[in-house]
Amino acid sequence: MKGKRTLLVGATFVALLGMLAVGQSIFQRAAAQAAQAAPGVAMAPKFEVDPLWPQGLPDGMTLGQTIGVAVDVNDHVWIVHRPDVLDDLEAAADNKTGACCKHADPIMEFDQAGKLLRHWGGQDGPNGEWKWPASNHGIWVDKGMVYIGGNGGGDGHILKFTVDGKFVKQFGKAGVTADSNATDHFYMVAKIHLYPKTNELFVADGYGNHRVAVINPETGAMIRYWGAYGKKPTDVSPPYTPGGPLPQNFRTPVHCAEPSNDGLVYVCDRTSMRMQVFKLDGTFVSEHMVMPESGGDGTTWDVEFSKDPAQRFLYLADGRNQKVHIYDRKTMVELTNFGTGGHYPGQWYSLHSLATDSKGNLYTTETYQGRRVQKFTYKGLAPVTKKMQGTAWPNSTGQ
Repeated sequence: MKGKRTLLVGATFVALLGMLAVGQSIFQRAAAQAAQAAPGVAMAPKFEVDPLWPQGLPDGMTLGQTIGVAVDVNDHVWIVHRPDVLDDLEAAADNKTGACCKHADPIMEFDQAGKLLRHWGGQDGPNGEWKWPASNHGIWVDKGMVYIGGNGGGDGHILKFTVDGKFVKQFGKAGVTADSNATDHFYMVAKIHLYPKTNELFVADGYGNHRVAVINPETGAMIRYWGAYGKKPTDVSPPYTPGGPLPQNFRTPVHCAEPSNDGLVYVCDRTSMRMQVFKLDGTFVSEHMVMPESGGDGTTWDVEFSKDPAQRFLYLADGRNQKVHIYDRKTMVELTNFGTGGHYPGQWYSLHSLATDSKGNLYTTETYQGRRVQKFTYKGLAPVTKKMQGTAWPNSTGQ
């Protein structure tokens, strides 16, 4: 009899929890709909970190500085990282001095569940067919092809592979120096983005050069390039002083060049604390400062868009202040932001790159000592109740 009462109490408790969850869900939807209907109430995307994504890496693999993320047509998540930064303890298994751990290949593919599917890369081609970058940086995956850049000394090229790691082509060449007006090579590329409407590769070129370059993805031929305000670029990195005159040239690095569906290109001039917007042909449109009182390694690290056809919202990675800023893309008014510094789930140590999947989920990577990829689950639109949300914990009140 006692056992039956225990089971009954337990079942009742579970049922109550279910009713509360349903009630809470209904309440949240009703509140969101009411807020949306109320004049003057801003709505913005809401995210929650998934602390169980990705799954653990097999065989003691350890990530280095994780400096690129992309999502393919299958919603698989690709990252590029720097295994060469691991110390002797982190690579003890490779060094035969301990059971754990070892270098992971620099290119890694995860499915939606966070399971590692493929990993490859890191070697030069046979007979010098291609040169692996001295320092990996940036990844793009589209039409069954993987593009990576490099921001190490002498890295003046982009590599193109199939998703299985088969070499396709090298654009540019290694062993060069800065030349922001070169047409046969780059210098320290930060990021690549294939724009399908024009079938052009937009290159943030980047850490050595000071420009956006646009090339043919099949031949690598230079189509056009430009510097800050759409002017001819130079190799000079002018100073930035908060409150002072803004640099007339891009500083180091030009960290992203992201085209939107409606034909605008959003460029991260990272250490100038600004984002400049251009037309596809390089015509200057507008400029937007992001926490301009900041210093050091800058505030505009990467840009991504919401997944609705109009790309209503723009997400900006701020690796200096450890935030994702969310903008209304039409007005470029910042609606809210989320994130704090730290090593726990939902926090960042040098937030570096952003990507979204078809469901609107957001993926982030971290460099320096952050060294990881995280998933932030899209929870729909929610009313904005505060500018700074803090860490996007699961089941948090958020905005």
